Amino acid sequence: MRIPKAIQNLIESFEKLPGIGPKTAQRLTFYLLHVPQGELDKFSASVQNLKKDTVLCSECFTIAETDPCSICSDEKRDNSIICVVEQPLDVISLERSRKYNGLYHVLHGKIDPLNNIGPDEIYIKQLIDRVKKSSNGSGSLIQEVILATNPTMEGEATAMYIAKKFGELKTQNSKLKTVKITRIGRGLPIGADLEYADDVTLRNALEGRRIYE
Repeated sequence: MRIPKAIQNLIESFEKLPGIGPKTAQRLTFYLLHVPQGELDKFSASVQNLKKDTVLCSECFTIAETDPCSICSDEKRDNSIICVVEQPLDVISLERSRKYNGLYHVLHGKIDPLNNIGPDEIYIKQLIDRVKKSSNGSGSLIQEVILATNPTMEGEATAMYIAKKFGELKTQNSKLKTVKITRIGRGLPIGADLEYADDVTLRNALEGRRIYE
C-alpha cells in the first residue's frame, strides 16, 4: 500500500524532531488524522508563530516575548547573581523550584569538541562581557556567578572553561576579585539534565553550590 504524500511528509517532519523515531512519528501523524480540522488549524498556527512571536533576550539570551525578558526587567530580582545554564528550558526548571531569585545567562549549548562546538559557538564571551560591564559603574556589580551547566562530561568541561576565563579576568580587573564563581551542588546525579530534575532536587543543588575556582 502506498502511503498518501501528505501523510508521508508529516511523518518525515516528525522524525526530524529529537527523540522521535519512525514508529512514534507514524503514531502522531495518524492520531492527528482524527483531530477536528479546527484543532489542526490552531496547531498549525502555533507552529507558524513559534519564532514570529518570540525573541532572544539581549541580556540573558533566553527565549522570551519581549526584550529584555520578564526576568531581566524585574526590579525585584537580585541582579548581583547570575546563574549560567545550557538551555532556556533550564531557566524554566530553576524558576519552578522557587529557590532562586537572581538573573540568568543561557549559553545555548555546551563545549562539545566531538560535535565541533567550541567556546565561540555558545554565549560564553557575552557572559564575560556582561560581568566586566558590571564592574565599570554602569550597573550593580555582579557578586556571584553560579555555573549550573549539566553534570555531564561536556557540562563539566564547559564549567571548568568558564571558571578558568573568570580566573584570568580577575587578574586583569581588581574590581572583580570579589566575584565568587560557584558550581551547582549536591542533588544532581552525574549525567543528569536540569530539565528533568524535580523541584526538591533543584533546590538542594542550589543550596549546596560550592566555590569553583
